[in-house]
Parts: sequence; C-alpha cells; structure tokens
Amino acid sequence: MSSVAQSLRKLFRGGSSAEPAQAPKPRPQTRVSRRSSGLGELTRALAGREGLCVLDIGPTSPDNIQHFTDLGYKVYSEDVLLASCDRQYVSSDAEGKQAVDEKRFLSDNLNYEPQTFDAVLCWDMADYMEEPLVKPVVARLWSVLKPGGLVLAFFHTKDAGPDAPFYRYHIAGTDNIELQLLSGGNARNGSTPGWRLQRVFNNRHIENLFRDYANIKFFLARDNVREVMIKR
Repeated sequence: MSSVAQSLRKLFRGGSSAEPAQAPKPRPQTRVSRRSSGLGELTRALAGREGLCVLDIGPTSPDNIQHFTDLGYKVYSEDVLLASCDRQYVSSDAEGKQAVDEKRFLSDNLNYEPQTFDAVLCWDMADYMEEPLVKPVVARLWSVLKPGGLVLAFFHTKDAGPDAPFYRYHIAGTDNIELQLLSGGNARNGSTPGWRLQRVFNNRHIENLFRDYANIKFFLARDNVREVMIKR
C-alpha cells in the first residue's frame, strides 16, 4: 500500500495524525449526563498549566476537542479501538488460528514521539479491546506520556455484564461528562461496530496492567464503572 493510501486510510478511521485534531461538526444525539470524579481530579491536576498536550484515544468527540482547545491545549484524537478492528492486523498461524499482530498494529497507531503528552483520555478502551493488544497499548501510552503525565481510564465492574452498552464520552464541564450510546451488546449502529465487553478488571488486575506507572488512584464506581487516574 502506498504512503498516500495509508494516510487516507488513517484519516477516515481516526488514526494517528501529524497535526492536532480539528473538531468535526457535531450531530444531535440523545445523551445521559453524570458527574465524573476522575475527570474532576484530572482537571484540577492540569489547572494553571500552559501549553499542555492531550491525547484522546476514544471515539472522536468534538466536545472534547473544543474543551481542551478552549484551555489553550493541543489535543490529538485517535480512535484506537476502531483501528484495532482493521483486518490487516489479523494474521493466521500454520494451523489456521487467527491472532492480532500487536507489533504491526503499533507500527501504524499511537505512533508519536516519546514523552509527547501531558494527559491521555483512555476511557473504557481496555474493556472492549482484544486481549493481545491491551498490554502493548498501555505500554505505548507510558512511552508517549511525559514523566508525571496522567491517564484517565474507566473500567466496568463485575455487575456490568457482557451486554453492557458502549458509549462515546463527551466532556461537559470540569467534572461532568455526557454519555452517547454507540452500541449495546452485539447491536450495530451504522458503521460503528457492535462492541462487546471482553473482560472485567478488578482492582488488582488494573494495578498489574499499569505496574510500570508511578501511581494509581481509584474513585468510587458509578453506573457499574470505576474511574481510575494513573500517573506516569
């Protein structure tokens, strides 16, 4: 595939971009609003700092882009979960068993210079992503974060169930988010895959996943989702 074709492919699936993300025109959607303790903690940690750079690896949200650009930050948006569904990253062994090629995936995605970002919005990506990619993606985030950089991540509790709805998270204030339903269980919504919960992490699993990071803080779970802020 030519370099031009690869660039166009990334543009339309939300892959890495050499320039900060530009907000697309929003579409009216029904959303549910709730308070986010994790977002509030992140907001306070970043307050008063200038020239910050933020990476959002969830489904693209014009509200999130606008929120950070209004603060004078650079913001990059890359839908890592959607990119992981690309069949070019699936290979077969001699017995015909299929597996995700994490090395090839990371050669095309989250491809930033080391220590680029001050914060990453991870949302609940780890709960829905194929198992072989989760740890490599978390390790790549460590690499692209600056020392002391922060990750905001959500994890479902055991009460969520495999048919837990999948949301796009929109920042709607310093400690408030709006949840936009994209799919539930195996349902499909236009070109959006029917994301299905792959696993449920308990606190010990989360600590192990981020064991190379300096600090981790848990917040009280809401709506069967626990919020976590991790410091690099």
